[in-house]
Amino acid sequence: MIQHIKNVTVIGSGTMGNGICHVFAQAGFKVNMMDINQAAMDKALITIAKNMDRQIAKAAMTEEAKAAALANISTYTDMASAVKDADLVVEAATENIDLKLKIFKQLDEFSPEKTILASNTSSISLTRIASHTNRPGKVIGMHFMNPVPVMKLVEIINGYATDQEVTDIIRELSIFIGKVPCIVNDFPGFISNRILMPLINEAILSLQEGVANVEDIDTIMKLGMAHPMGPLQLADFIGLDTCFNIMNVLYTGFGNQKYAPAVLLTNMVQAGYLGVKSGEGFYKYTPGSKELVVSSRFKK
Repeated sequence: MIQHIKNVTVIGSGTMGNGICHVFAQAGFKVNMMDINQAAMDKALITIAKNMDRQIAKAAMTEEAKAAALANISTYTDMASAVKDADLVVEAATENIDLKLKIFKQLDEFSPEKTILASNTSSISLTRIASHTNRPGKVIGMHFMNPVPVMKLVEIINGYATDQEVTDIIRELSIFIGKVPCIVNDFPGFISNRILMPLINEAILSLQEGVANVEDIDTIMKLGMAHPMGPLQLADFIGLDTCFNIMNVLYTGFGNQKYAPAVLLTNMVQAGYLGVKSGEGFYKYTPGSKELVVSSRFKK
């Protein structure tokens, strides 16, 4: 069923975009990476090469396979050129509804009629995205997890009008690139973030209310619930701005106060404390250091 999928275009070269390029290129697909910033794509290619070196060090990839995978990736700053031969496009831009709607209008205009248009959105309605195209049956969600080369899950989201054949193709394709697909329907937050984000928000509320400190909240969830990472550290890793945006999607979508972002989360985002990406969130991050240090703002 996936035999006709040979050319894949990925929109965006950030953390998720370069990871998606990595896994498709490694699986033998011709991949066009598209971003408006060539310097960002050059940086992404360096990141992909370094991540492949880690695979080589673990005997999960050979030098020959790395060279072949990197040769599969081309970069474009012009969307029309990037998608003109695409069988599949995976959009991995910032989690912003206006930006995604604009991108999908352009993808619909520039892509061949046969092209499946997928979004890596973690919370935004696929039905709404699809409604801004003339091919809603070919619009679907492929929500990869970070880091993409390592994490096995792909959350496949059906919009209201997504064709069953498209769902079947994306499911089979996900398996082919070494992932485990789980299929969900289009509700705010889908499954992953409908469950995860309120948990993170509740941890932030607990900190805000003085129930426990940062380290104890995370330690309780790691040692007591067998979570590999505490919710506050995970929030930093995801990006507090992303957590805030997803909570707002849930709050708007369900209209329930329990999904309202914590005031502390809102304030941290407005102040620019976004976690790993900004160097400080609930923890402080120093380049090259693996030590987990609680931000001075939360130390007793």
